[in-house]
Amino acid sequence: MQRHRGTYPCGTPRPPAGPTRRQFVQGMLVGAAAAGCAGKPAMMVTGPIDAAPSNKTATDRVVLGNTGIEVSRLAMGSGTHGSGGSSDQTRLGVAGFAAVLTHGYDQGLRFFETADAYGAHPHVAEAIRQVGRQNVVVLTKTAAQTATAAQADLDRFRRELGIDMIDIVLLHNKQSGSWTTDCAGAMETLSRAKESGVIRAHGVSCHTLAALQLAAQTPWVDVDLARINPDGILMDADPATVINLLKQMKAAGKGVIGMKILGEGQLGNQVDRAIAHAVQLDSIDAFTIGFTSNGELDQVMQKIAAA
Repeated sequence: MQRHRGTYPCGTPRPPAGPTRRQFVQGMLVGAAAAGCAGKPAMMVTGPIDAAPSNKTATDRVVLGNTGIEVSRLAMGSGTHGSGGSSDQTRLGVAGFAAVLTHGYDQGLRFFETADAYGAHPHVAEAIRQVGRQNVVVLTKTAAQTATAAQADLDRFRRELGIDMIDIVLLHNKQSGSWTTDCAGAMETLSRAKESGVIRAHGVSCHTLAALQLAAQTPWVDVDLARINPDGILMDADPATVINLLKQMKAAGKGVIGMKILGEGQLGNQVDRAIAHAVQLDSIDAFTIGFTSNGELDQVMQKIAAA
């Protein structure tokens, strides 16, 4: 398949080129049950609390709330066990992880999800170079709180990613119930960047119930990245509480993306149930899962289609 780099417009992207279908690779998810992932006790949910129509696929095109940004239902994440500038994905090396991302692209996935904390920008940049900037949506995250720090991050992120415009930039890992006050400067910088076309949408990823509740009430949030799985593993609250907040966000026109779908590997022996839970939730537009092999990615795509 011929790939080339293109200039990404600041408005709505042109329709992506059609995907090349490869045969699905059979086999078990590698490393899904990674050790050392401490979480709170599982809060079992026998079925989805917020059921949506079935017949969904990983490659469905969905729009994130009122942003106008169209993505594939499944995003390819890059932060499994990620912190301090590395993750399971970045440990594959630039060429190794870029190969997984471009394989997903060949299957029809059009959404790259990353963060500064994962150290994955060079890896994502290589994948973007191969598939063409105009063909993918890129989400990244900043830890900045002040206006100056946020501007420095935006400038650096664009250099590291090799792109002029970033589709979505989120404030990363907010835990305070006053994060809108704490991060007022960074929020203003991201608002100006959106007005000037440097980014298309801004928002937040939350890691406490107080932060998530504040996100639901904050008009500035265009996109929210929220932890959701059927057992409440590594989540901000029990599934019913979180889902109720996500419904409020969707009703307000926010784009909602689910993360921790497999409980960072703790649901590795219950992948079918965890995937079905995410697929059947109407309170999320899309969800992100990190892969370290083509086989993992192919199998999850199959499970999404079967859910």
